[in-house]
Amino acid sequence: MALPSGSVSFNTLKRGLISGLDVTWQLAKIMVPVYFIVTFLKHTPIIGLVAKLFAPLMGVFGLPGEAAIVLVLGNLVNLYAAVGAIVSLSLSLKEIAILAIMLSFCHSLPVETALAKKIGLSAVSVIAVRIGLAILSGIAFNFLL
Repeated sequence: MALPSGSVSFNTLKRGLISGLDVTWQLAKIMVPVYFIVTFLKHTPIIGLVAKLFAPLMGVFGLPGEAAIVLVLGNLVNLYAAVGAIVSLSLSLKEIAILAIMLSFCHSLPVETALAKKIGLSAVSVIAVRIGLAILSGIAFNFLL
């Protein structure tokens, strides 16, 4: 049976499905373990200690202390690790929005700083600008939202 002209072939659908499943698997390998680790830590004193320790700093951004875990994971690992942590914490929409905005400026610092150095940029300058923008955007959106 011939497909009408302009329609998608079976091979295209098959490649798309395989590609989609591969991407899903790659993301799940990061997000699911982070979700379970953070969920497990919520039932130990560790999250409470982190929250108490970082509450004053995170309060500047209108975030609870445990949001520091999301920022650390997003900055040192990648955005998908941060998403896994966000899902396991009980955060409001405002808090999630502020974290998303901050992480949009400042994420995956080791990898992206190495790439910036390869094209001739100063690592210190790149890190300073990205962290500075994340801090400024976090404070600004805390007041705006």
